[in-house]
Amino acid sequence: MERVTHPHSHSFSSGPSGLDPLAARIVVGLLAAIGLAVVVGAVWLWPSRQHVDIPMPFQNASGGAVSTVRGHVLSSALSDCGSPSTGQVLTTAPQPGTPGAGRCVLTLVAIDAGPNAGANTLLESSPGPGQPQFAAGNRIRLVRQVDEQGATSYAFYDFERGWPLVGLAIGFAVVIVAVARWRGLLALVGIVVAFLVLVVFLLPALRDGAPAVPVAMVASAAILYVVIYLAHGVNLRTSAALLGTLSALLLAAGLSWAAIGLAHLTGLSDEQNSTVSAYLGNVSISGLLLAGFIIGSLGVLNDVTVTQASTVFELAHLGGDTSRRAIFLSAIRVGRDHIASTVYTLVLAYAGSSLPLLLLFSVANRSLSDVLMSESVAIELARSAVGGVALALSVPLTTAIAAVLAKPGGVSSAPAAPAGNGRSRT
Repeated sequence: MERVTHPHSHSFSSGPSGLDPLAARIVVGLLAAIGLAVVVGAVWLWPSRQHVDIPMPFQNASGGAVSTVRGHVLSSALSDCGSPSTGQVLTTAPQPGTPGAGRCVLTLVAIDAGPNAGANTLLESSPGPGQPQFAAGNRIRLVRQVDEQGATSYAFYDFERGWPLVGLAIGFAVVIVAVARWRGLLALVGIVVAFLVLVVFLLPALRDGAPAVPVAMVASAAILYVVIYLAHGVNLRTSAALLGTLSALLLAAGLSWAAIGLAHLTGLSDEQNSTVSAYLGNVSISGLLLAGFIIGSLGVLNDVTVTQASTVFELAHLGGDTSRRAIFLSAIRVGRDHIASTVYTLVLAYAGSSLPLLLLFSVANRSLSDVLMSESVAIELARSAVGGVALALSVPLTTAIAAVLAKPGGVSSAPAAPAGNGRSRT
């Protein structure tokens, strides 16, 4: 009887490619040590959950959280300003405005939820740019306020976007799962986990005034461990990508810290950061900016490192007697193309988010040097530079780690047929 032999496969391997046991033990040991450090760091930095007063712009009349209810627009027309029915709970037709007081947009809204559901209210706004444009049937959110005398009033908060966003999210999930199957589903689970890490750990820890770099690094590492292993499986190919990403992330943190310090970036040019500085005095704005730099580099680094690790292992799988050096050099050539395409994607993404600012600068008749040195633009330039450098360095780092792990010649050609047998088996 002909005997069929099967190549030995390491328990952490992905595919039939052979693995270097010593390198595998070193990488697994490093990742275990880093994982333990992340757990210890999370325990040390875990937020206290102490009560924090709601910032004044987000308070209601009694100092509590603003509550909103659903409503829909019944009619909207230009009329006299100063109607006494504005913001009131109405069960009859609204009163007209004051003649000669100017022209305003009066919008009659039906209240669909809350204690005054079934009643109406009147919104008054100035016509012109920067104001919401209402049409009959629009679904909106109303702020409900109750003053000290118990009188209830309503004001416009925002448009209702619940169902459109739910539809977009469902469409996104369906396409991802349809194309990537189980890997896509696990990637979606990873997104949920990443969001929970940000909401449960990162933001409360920063709110408590914890140091930004350790908090951002612990949160980023925790996200990477979960997301990468969930989406790509627990194997040494994935472990090479994870170790490369963690190494590049450490470089990104150092580069971000240096860029913010050298360029004197305060983050106060952003309105939201100014609000944080005014009402949450224990939060470091520069630290918040630094944490944003680090978290923002996660996605692009993960993309590049996973691709590089997969490239190395596939080359080792198909390369026969190819040396590790040849595999490394071949994968680096692939990585160069990836860097070239991803870097300008990164820069264009940041430029796209800053288009309104760039448009204002373009009509302000200011010199290019003034525009580039303004903090708002400088932050995006620094973010792009940090992301680009970390991205570029992640390629040789991950490729080297993967090249050490993947043993060349994992797949050999089919064996010759035994004597007297006219067929071969694989």
